Parts: sequence; C-alpha cells; structure tokens
Amino acid sequence: MEEIVQGVLEGDRRCIARAITLIENEIPEARQIISLLYPRTGRAHVVGVTGPGGCGKSTLVEKLVRELRRQGKTVGVVAVDPTSPFTGGAFLGDRIRMQEHSTDEGVFIRSMATRNSPGGLARATKDAVHVLDAASKDVVVVETVGAGQSEVEIVKVADTVVVVLAPGLGDEIQAIKAGLMEIGDVFVVNKADRENADKAVVDIRAMFETNSGEQVWKPPIIKTIAISGEGVGELLKRIEEHRGFLEGGVFASKRRERVEVELLEALIQKISKVVLGDLKQKGELDEILEKVVAREMDPYSAAEKVLAQKLRKIGRS
Repeated sequence: MEEIVQGVLEGDRRCIARAITLIENEIPEARQIISLLYPRTGRAHVVGVTGPGGCGKSTLVEKLVRELRRQGKTVGVVAVDPTSPFTGGAFLGDRIRMQEHSTDEGVFIRSMATRNSPGGLARATKDAVHVLDAASKDVVVVETVGAGQSEVEIVKVADTVVVVLAPGLGDEIQAIKAGLMEIGDVFVVNKADRENADKAVVDIRAMFETNSGEQVWKPPIIKTIAISGEGVGELLKRIEEHRGFLEGGVFASKRRERVEVELLEALIQKISKVVLGDLKQKGELDEILEKVVAREMDPYSAAEKVLAQKLRKIGRS
C-alpha cells in the first residue's frame, strides 16, 4: 500500500489508476490508502459539470481540459458514466471522447460506473477526487452521469458547480425540477448556434430574478459551442472568478460543510455495516425480515428496535 501511496503523491499514473480501482472495488486496503493520502488533499480546485443528458457536457469537459493544459495546469477528470446492465461497468463514452489526452502526462482521466448509485455520481467519486487531489492535480473536473433529475449530489464534491443546459431540450423546466438552479455557480447555454439560445439565456436570467433570496455571488450565464470550442475561454475565466470569490472567505465554510456531510455519510455507512454484520452473524436478520414480510412489524419500527438493542448492548459493555 505504501508503494501505491508514494506513487500517487509523485503523480505516477499507474499508481493513481490502481488506487482508484481498489477504491471502486471496495478492497479493505482502500481505506488505508485514503487515510494516508487525505493529509495531502485540499489543494485542487474541484469543478463539477452537471446537467441533463444530451446538452454536450462531455464535449465541453474535453475542451475545458484542452484550455487548462494550454495554460499549463495539470488536470484530473472523473467522468461518471451510466452503468451497463450486463457487465456492471461504465459505458466509457467520456473516455472515448477524451482519447487524445490519454498520452498527456499532465492529464489523468477516469470513467466510473454509477453502479446504481443515485445522485448522478458513483459511490467512489469522492475518494477518487481525493486521490487526484493528492496527486497534485491543479484542477479536478467531475462530470456527472446526466440523469437530469438527481444531479444535485455534485455539491457534496465540487467547489464550483457548472450547470450545462441546451436550447430546445426543455432544459429550463428540467433545471427547476432537479434543483439545478439552486446549486449552479456558473451556467452554460451550450449549442448556442441553435435557434432559441438567446431565449434560453433570458429564461435562466428570469429564474434568478424570481428567486427572492439574496445572492452574494451572481451566477454568470455563458454561451458556448463546445464542438468548436467557442466560449470555452470565457467559461474558464468565470470558473476562475468563482474560485477567487470563494478564496475571499467562503472557501473554508463551504469545504467545512462538505467535510461534515462526508463524515456523516461515512458514519452511516460504517454503522449500517456493523449492525447488519452483527444481525447476520447471529441469524437475527432473517427473523426480523420475516416479521416485516408478515406485516407483524413495519420497517421503521424494526429499525428502531434493532438500534435500541444495539445501544443497550453498547451501554452494558
């Protein structure tokens, strides 16, 4: 494990890939890797790119990577792809689009399958970001799967959230449903050469005006044509402006909130694993399940009973 950790810290691509694979496969040693790498994280600017499917997120990310490299910055990309119903793996559409960056030592790209995890992200996404951060990537881009209705989980990972929409796809209504208007720091109307692109910009701006809450940061709206790279330079400039805004005092509080969420999720995961493991070992899980199936007890009451028993046991020990 120490060899992998040292390799990650030195930016070795094979060690980075190995570390993320161990994390994805939930190998016990993966926890040790994250524990050793964690003190070296917190330096990268994590940019989340989200939005409905078909709006051109992957093409836009590829152009962002190209522009970042032109500026001499190192980049990590975690592209979360849909899970194959046959193999359980990622469809790897994003990896194919970014193939020309595969030989660039300053870029590391990893496609991840969602493995039925809700929220547009894979369960291992946060830890993969930690690995790339520890590997001294200047910017880590996380592209969500593009499910459209459950993309708001990206706020738990990213410092700056870029919401990508496109005219003619009903994205304005989609954005309201998914809560994307509340999480976006920068908005992009991609495929701006299409008809109604200007109307999409007006509609997004109108949504901001109907929001009664005071906003310290006013999210800019950028028009891009990702396939040609038009507007990408302006988008990156706005992303950098948001980073500057965060560094003015908001960064610390935002990252503290994210760390709190991550800690709570880790606690819930650990507690669930310990409780379920104990129930299975003692053969009590099947007994509880039978009672719930027979409608003798509802799931919530069963959970409360199990928790009460475990807490009493802890109190006696």
